[in-house]
Amino acid sequence: MSLPSPHQTVLLREAVDALAVKPSGIYIDGTFGRGGHSRAILERLGPGGRLVALDRDLEALTLAGETADARLVVMHQCFGDLTGALRRAGIETVEGVDGVLLDIGVSSPQLDDGTRGFSFRYDAPLDMRMDTTQGETAAQWLHRAGAQEITEVIRNYGEERFAFQIAKTIVAARRERPLATTGDLAKLVRETVRTREPGKDAATRTFQALRIHINQELEQLALVLPQAMAALKQGGRLVVISFHSLEDRIVKRFMRDEAIADHMPRRLPLRAADLPPPCLRLVGKPVRAGAVEVAANPRARSAVMRVAEKLASRAA
Repeated sequence: MSLPSPHQTVLLREAVDALAVKPSGIYIDGTFGRGGHSRAILERLGPGGRLVALDRDLEALTLAGETADARLVVMHQCFGDLTGALRRAGIETVEGVDGVLLDIGVSSPQLDDGTRGFSFRYDAPLDMRMDTTQGETAAQWLHRAGAQEITEVIRNYGEERFAFQIAKTIVAARRERPLATTGDLAKLVRETVRTREPGKDAATRTFQALRIHINQELEQLALVLPQAMAALKQGGRLVVISFHSLEDRIVKRFMRDEAIADHMPRRLPLRAADLPPPCLRLVGKPVRAGAVEVAANPRARSAVMRVAEKLASRAA
């Protein structure tokens, strides 16, 4: 069995080790990408194991479709409806899975394919959709959105302090002609943002913000985490790799909150043993790519991996 892997998978060994793969287990790879993590999981599964891989990028699914492995089910779907995906794969929530892996954000092949419109390094149609079969392109959204909405997206998702100025410039420019390409947008932002950290392109934060918004990345992440926890068996592992502080903040808060016993009002006459138990146990500290991996793949520098294990159900 061999899956194509045209790019370097970040924290490959660390993530699969964290899943503690059982030969007969059932696992979910919520972000198939180019199959790096899925390949490593399949190598550790026995004949009775199962792997369900999801991705909303048709190019990723095309690569996955080249592999015939009875243990692998690949689905064209965003992980935000994980429960529905499991149902369609014939896995009941009560049965549960042994591990869920989420590698959040845009993949290197998506960034490196100039035709996708994710990067300002190439002049291409301003698309930015991970799933090109549905939804608005970035160009379409920028053509219809109001200045306030554009400001909020660029400020909140890009943490861009010049968001208001950029939004005003976009609205003024589209009166003359629509922003159709990545080159159009990058040029406009660079002309608007005159100061930036050394070595960082002025358009970086705006492009990041639009990509996150167009693909509803943070909303999908917030949706999948409780579904993943509910789907796990007792002792099952949730492993999440994020590349942006906004993503990591959502993951950190979710795991932290679920690892704390239910908060009750102070002064209630309850013993600690009477409090509802937590749902998750945090496993180890956050993991970052080592110096060797970062040297080989600079994009790994911002990766943060967090791991949690499912405890006994509160209803048990």
